[in-house]
Amino acid sequence: MMALKNVYHRRLVAESSAKACWICYKPSATVLITPESDDWFHICAGHLTDRKFAIPKDAEDLAEKKRKADLDTEIAAVKKEFEEKMRKKLDRRKQKEHEKDGDKKKEEKREEKSEDADDEKAKEAKLKELEQKKEPEKATVEGPRVFELQKNFWQMRVQKKRDVEVAKRNRERLRNPTMFPSAPSGGL
Repeated sequence: MMALKNVYHRRLVAESSAKACWICYKPSATVLITPESDDWFHICAGHLTDRKFAIPKDAEDLAEKKRKADLDTEIAAVKKEFEEKMRKKLDRRKQKEHEKDGDKKKEEKREEKSEDADDEKAKEAKLKELEQKKEPEKATVEGPRVFELQKNFWQMRVQKKRDVEVAKRNRERLRNPTMFPSAPSGGL
């Protein structure tokens, strides 16, 4: 018998292929399957949320991926906002250049450069703050895909697998005629 691992991946099948849940016998399209595909069973999605049945193993990974995606979108929004501000400032400068004289332009350019530097620093500070948020935080996420069965349920699966193998071996023994004793030969 191959050693089974107590790691199951959640898969969904078509509603037309739904079979009885292993626990409550209601039709279910959710399947738990081992990575090697040597053990699988249908299970209701409600049972997967029960921590006394199965422990989600990838909830932390999913939370991390979701949090990183949220931060990336937030960073993109900050960058876009900064670019819009810079574009508006450039438009205002161009308008002011047409209105002002040469001496005043030099003073304003110095002021605008200092404003640009301040804006750039503010943008960098915001980005650094968002990057620091990328540090891992513990969060729960709905819909984990990898589970570990609790001890009792795992033992039930292992016992079922053993029973199937024993039944298979017994069927093979019954089909093999050499396994039966021969009839006595000889006289009385």
